[in-house]
Amino acid sequence: MIYNHASIRWGLKSILYWLLPWGSASMRLQPVFTFVVFVFHVTLLVIPLFLNAHNILWDEAFDISLWSMPDTLADTMTVILLASVVFLIIRRIVRLEVRILTGAWDYTLLGLTTLPYITGFLAHHQLGPYEALMILHIFFSEILLILIPFTKLGHMLLFFFTRTFIGFEMGGRRGARSW
Repeated sequence: MIYNHASIRWGLKSILYWLLPWGSASMRLQPVFTFVVFVFHVTLLVIPLFLNAHNILWDEAFDISLWSMPDTLADTMTVILLASVVFLIIRRIVRLEVRILTGAWDYTLLGLTTLPYITGFLAHHQLGPYEALMILHIFFSEILLILIPFTKLGHMLLFFFTRTFIGFEMGGRRGARSW
């Protein structure tokens, strides 16, 4: 066997503890940051998946229909997402240990991640030229999708693989928790 310490149990435990808020020791050391990061990620995923306008497009294109959230909830979640981004930017500026590791590309990527939400929100509320905002919304969303495999955004695809591997290494090989 090439990988003799693979353990589904340790791999799944590693994933589970990192998906739960305050599930890992490092998350418990920074409770406010952990809360904001979880809010950021939940809103980042829930808004595009369950937005009524997006579900209409899914239904028309693929005959797939998901539950759709009310527009007021989507608006509230968008404002919360934007507030969490502001918090994350301020944290990158204020905390020395984070500022040292942050480059211009990190700010750019955070901005690019936020732009589809800003333009979608503005277009929905018709706060500006609707057609131009919709074009920008689609453009920024497509840019973001293109960047996923080539940037830190790749963690959205690689999270489960890396957490499983770390669980194998820490638990299967060393018998130690990785959370």
